[in-house]
Amino acid sequence: MTAPASCLLRSLCSLFTVLIAIVGLSLSWAPQAACQANTQGVWPPNPFPVPMTINPVHAALLHNGKVLIVSGSGNLPTETNFSAAIFDPANGSLTTQPVGWDMFCNGMVVLYDGRALINSGTMQYDPFHGELRSAIYDPSSGLFSDIQLMAHGRWYPTVTSLADGTVMTFSGLDENGNTNSTVEIYTVGSGWSTAYGSPFTPPLYPRMHLIPNGKVFYSGSTTGSRYFDPSTHTWSGVVATTKYSGTRTYGTSVLLPLTPANNYKPVVMIMGGGSPATNTTELIDLSAASPAWASGPAMSQARIEMNATILPNGKVIVLGGSVNDEDTTTASLNADLYDPVTNKFSSAGQNAYPRLYHSNSLLLPDATVLVIGGNPTRGTYEQRIELYSPPYLFNSNGTAATRPSISSVPTTGIGYGAGFQVQTPDAQNISSVVLMRPGAPTHAFDMEQRMVGLSFTAGAGVLNVTSPPNGNIAPPGYYLLFILNSAGVPSVAKFVLLTHTPTDIPPTGTITSPATNVTINAGQSVSFSGTGSDPDGTVTGYSWTFAGGNPSTSSLATPGNVTYSSPGTFTATLTVTDNANVTDPAPPTRTITVNATQAPAITSASSTTFIVGTVGTFSVTTTGAPTPTLTETGTLPSGVTFTDNGNGTATLGGTPAVGTVGSYPLTIKAHNGVGTDASQNFTLTVNGGGSGSSNFAYVNGSVTGAFNPSGSASTTLSVGLHQNPVAGHLLLCGATWQSPTATASMSDPNNGAWKAAGSAKPGTGGLSGYSGQIFYVPAAVSAPTTVTLTLSTAVVFRSVECAEYSYTGSISSPDGTPQYSTVAASGGVATVGGLTTTNSSDLVFAACLGVDSTCSAGTGYTVHDDPNSLNTSNGSLGNSFYANTGQTIEEKVGVAAGAQSATFKTGTNTDNVILGLLAF
Repeated sequence: MTAPASCLLRSLCSLFTVLIAIVGLSLSWAPQAACQANTQGVWPPNPFPVPMTINPVHAALLHNGKVLIVSGSGNLPTETNFSAAIFDPANGSLTTQPVGWDMFCNGMVVLYDGRALINSGTMQYDPFHGELRSAIYDPSSGLFSDIQLMAHGRWYPTVTSLADGTVMTFSGLDENGNTNSTVEIYTVGSGWSTAYGSPFTPPLYPRMHLIPNGKVFYSGSTTGSRYFDPSTHTWSGVVATTKYSGTRTYGTSVLLPLTPANNYKPVVMIMGGGSPATNTTELIDLSAASPAWASGPAMSQARIEMNATILPNGKVIVLGGSVNDEDTTTASLNADLYDPVTNKFSSAGQNAYPRLYHSNSLLLPDATVLVIGGNPTRGTYEQRIELYSPPYLFNSNGTAATRPSISSVPTTGIGYGAGFQVQTPDAQNISSVVLMRPGAPTHAFDMEQRMVGLSFTAGAGVLNVTSPPNGNIAPPGYYLLFILNSAGVPSVAKFVLLTHTPTDIPPTGTITSPATNVTINAGQSVSFSGTGSDPDGTVTGYSWTFAGGNPSTSSLATPGNVTYSSPGTFTATLTVTDNANVTDPAPPTRTITVNATQAPAITSASSTTFIVGTVGTFSVTTTGAPTPTLTETGTLPSGVTFTDNGNGTATLGGTPAVGTVGSYPLTIKAHNGVGTDASQNFTLTVNGGGSGSSNFAYVNGSVTGAFNPSGSASTTLSVGLHQNPVAGHLLLCGATWQSPTATASMSDPNNGAWKAAGSAKPGTGGLSGYSGQIFYVPAAVSAPTTVTLTLSTAVVFRSVECAEYSYTGSISSPDGTPQYSTVAASGGVATVGGLTTTNSSDLVFAACLGVDSTCSAGTGYTVHDDPNSLNTSNGSLGNSFYANTGQTIEEKVGVAAGAQSATFKTGTNTDNVILGLLAF
């Protein structure tokens, strides 16, 4: 670009910025991209439209380019569905999955084989107690597998990868809520070491860095700095004291780049922390004979709960936090870019959303920085995702810089101090080659990130690179390899593996028993056996972990039976080791689902009553695990069966036959193999139809009728009974109305809804426009009673006739199925039948609900008809149940069980009729 053109562009940018400011629009994208991108970088709006649907408390970049998010309960004490997720920056997708226990507030690093170690978590909230459990996430299977328990819990621990591939954990609250001041070291294939004490009580989430002399440097958050020596498992005294006199709570600490040019000089920088927070920073050169903290440049804002991420050009992006802890009103939205060469901060623009407690920033393979989370208040967290594109991705005019590319890197492990090749068409223009250890940040500190520069020479389309000299400088594991051109523009990274055994092919373990995942009951055992193979050596060791089992570990190829006493879902893992001390990078697993056990118990009632001729059903219910089976002993009445449903219930059901009235003692047993079988003495009572009531008698003077033969149509007809019913008596009413389709119901204020005896029956012939039905109340209330017939359609003709009956016993339903008939009379006699009763002392009730002329008593029945029926259309009294509406009721009592019928004499030989018949 020519000088005048450059000046013109800058002028236009300045004008655009002013115009945007005048109209009040956001400066988050366009002016920044055009004018400041190559100095401040860019925060593009809405880079990932899909929200972060779990609280991203912990994050780790995996060697497949995806990000493991671990939330556990997500800072919500009531949350029992513990979760994790995989975020794919390539497409913005988020895939959640459950985890077996609360991994909230763990420490996380990525092991040398590419699997993620999740160390401890939350056993209890408020006060917090730490889990003894740890787990490993395998990207190849997508599964979390528990490993050996630690000696004590660690809520808020720091885990640090060591030079030999082991991992040390330090601090955290134990299972009793006390600070765990010991160190434990985890070795893949053998588990946790003994606990090594420390001479001081550390803060939670201490800031720890492996440095080139093999020691681990403790930089805070307290003022006194120390070393831990993994070779002797001992601590130094205080080797330096910070200039900041307070505790840098939720400040951060960064090990600045280690490069051949600076002889891998370890310099650690601490920043921010405290509440109210400080904007100060300090640096310490650990290569000095007497290391001392020196003041560094101030950040643009004070920060607690901040984030800092190393970029592949060696600069550090510093962002997030607030002045007051967990206070969005004092959020620090300025982002700062620290340059270790100049020891100065410059602006990196502004991010859009407060990033406070439980926020994280993470370098991605495309050299951008992922920014997620923020959870200052329980129950809510920032779901929007941001992405920072650093200045090295832009030209001075704001356009995208041309990036160098990597054609290939070694696909097998690279040893230490070894030469290897990076294929690139840009070899002649490459100024640096760096390894970036993928980050694993949480709680304002990245436990994994480090940058290591590499020596190289350029050839034709190839870079001849020398790997780091040892694991103190770069612990074994997967790294992002970036190449940067002479303009400082980085490539998209490729993953490479640093290993102590580059020529060894790892062994492979196989679980031979059980062949698949299994489900058992608590207290049962699973038999385990396994084998291993090694293509370039021999398998020398077997390491089993049986989370939830007893024993919990084994070093045998065939451990045999492992007992699981507690319910839950557990993972068994086999890790084999070969003669080069290399372990299987993808150990096989089995999932053991253990169901709870509970002795059986019968929870349903111990008696029920059926009625002869009526379908009865009773459900037997149980509790117990496994699901109990049910059996019955004793004699059942004919027509009734007992069926085990196979789900912890059984059905006693059927239709008791005629002649089975009586009491049936039964024994019901529930069995599931746990404890003692449950046994219940059960009584089935079979009553006759009508619940065995007897001594029926008509109550003199009770018959009451009303009708509306003409006038206005209506949906109701009401009649006040001539006398108050006696409490507990049976009320019966016959109803007729002028519609073949309208439906009816009957009610009164005292007894509510009445029961219908079957469905309404429409007439035929001359009665084809009418319907009839019988209604009843088994046990009346003693009070003045007005009965109302209610129809679904307004009609002109409506009639009701009711009677009252005394009896002993109780009525739950009619004896047998009520019947209706519209068969015309023959020889002046109309008949209704088809009713079969089972009780020996029934009331059989019949009603002539409609007739062409008149109805009178049939043989063997006593007839009742109200001589003072109310004509509601004109208010007159008198028996007018004649001519298409004739209503007459009759009954006989003490009737023996069997087939029942009733007859009515009719006024002509072939009258059409509507007749009803039922029994109690």
